[in-house]
This record gives sequence, structure tokens and C-alpha cells, in this order.
Amino acid sequence: MNSRLHWRRLAQLLLVLVPLLMAPSVFAAASNLTFITSATDAKGNSSYSVSLQVLFFMTMLSMLPAILMSVTSFTRIIVVLAILRQALGLNQTPSNQVLLGLSLFTTLFIMAPVFDGAYTDGIKPYLDEKISFDDAATKTIAPFRNFMINQTRDPDLALFSEMGGFQKFASPEEVPIRVLIPAFITSELKTAFQIGFLIFIPFLVIDLVVASVLMSMGMMMLSPMLISLPFKIMLFVLVDGWTLVMGTLASSFFMK
Repeated sequence: MNSRLHWRRLAQLLLVLVPLLMAPSVFAAASNLTFITSATDAKGNSSYSVSLQVLFFMTMLSMLPAILMSVTSFTRIIVVLAILRQALGLNQTPSNQVLLGLSLFTTLFIMAPVFDGAYTDGIKPYLDEKISFDDAATKTIAPFRNFMINQTRDPDLALFSEMGGFQKFASPEEVPIRVLIPAFITSELKTAFQIGFLIFIPFLVIDLVVASVLMSMGMMMLSPMLISLPFKIMLFVLVDGWTLVMGTLASSFFMK
């Protein structure tokens, strides 16, 4: 018993000492995160140290899932596919992994012009050391801003602008990102539910017809969902449903 208590106290002591021993290296690494102002630039542009740029890049990687859902077509696609699965009455088929994979690669297909514009205008010139970091960030965000503006409804944009205390904007370029992103997500959810509602109607009709037939036959103990499921799957396959749904989703985005 004393031996076990001894080892437990030793482990607690190590938990206290290890962070203290690592502290000098941590502070030494933090000291490399410096902000460097270029004195040779006639325009007065600023540049960041490599350590700070690496930290910024790693932070962006950790925020990649949130960025994917916030500034791309991913939200609309995954919501519509989830509603479609619910309308079919298949709670686990296709699985979440399949829906996420389909949504992800459809998003890459739809957003390809935006990604190409961001890389050509912002990332590539910065890697070639032709523009500064600030210019690269602005030009990289510009294609995403244009994409979000084209999908965002004016009432949603006006709502968040009013909540943020902003006046009416003269041009889309004046809309701040912190106003544009929530307005864009709200518009995407509205559009996704509208498309999902139209998809849900024919399957709802099949459920109602099957339930009415079973009631008229006195088979009230038999679940209507069990009978209607094969008919809904057959209808979806006969009309080539996956092609229609994915084609509708891809064409529902306004690209300019």
C-alpha cells in the first residue's frame, strides 16, 4: 500500500515538474514569433516572420472543417442529402460516411473555379514571392467572397448588417466577412430546406396512399412504412433519383 502511494506521489510530482522544465523551450519558441516590418518597401507594406506564418497556416488547418462548412457549397449539399435519406425512410442507408464523402467531392467539383481563382490570384504569386502576405490573403479570399455574395439573399444580408450596426453597403466589396459568412450560411440553409421540401413531397404522397390502403383493408397493426419503403426505393431508382438530385444541387449554385 505504501509503495503504491509512493509511486502515485512521484507521478504527481512529475506532472508538476515536466511543464516547468519545458517552459524555457516554450518561451524560446514563442520569442521567434516576431512581427517584421519591411523598411525597404516603398509602399510601407508589412511582412511576417516564417514562424508566425507557419503558426497561421497550422491554425488554418485546424479550422479547415469549419471553413469548409462556412464558405463553400458543402452545407447545402449535406442538408439536402440528409433530408433525402429521411424522406426515403432509410435512417442509416446510405451511411453518414457515404453522404459526407459524396458531399465533399461534389463540393470540390462545384468549388473548383473558386479554388483555382484563389490559387492563381493569391497563393501562387505569394509562393513565387511576387506579392506580400497581406495582398495574398486579400486576393485568396476574394473568389470566396464573390461566391458567397452570389448565393446570399439580400434580406439575410440586410438582417446581419443591421444587427452589426452597419449602414447600407454601396458595393459587395464593402461587406465585411463577419457579416457575409452568417448571412451566407442562413441563405444556404433556406435554399437547402426548400430543395428538401420538394424532394420530400412525392415520398410523402406514397406514404399517405399506402396508409390509406392499409386502413381501408383493416390492417391497422401493419406499419405503413414497412410497405411503402420498397415502393419509394423503386420510384427513386426508376426516375434515376441520384442523378436528378445531384444535378439539381450542382446547378442550383449561381456562379459568375
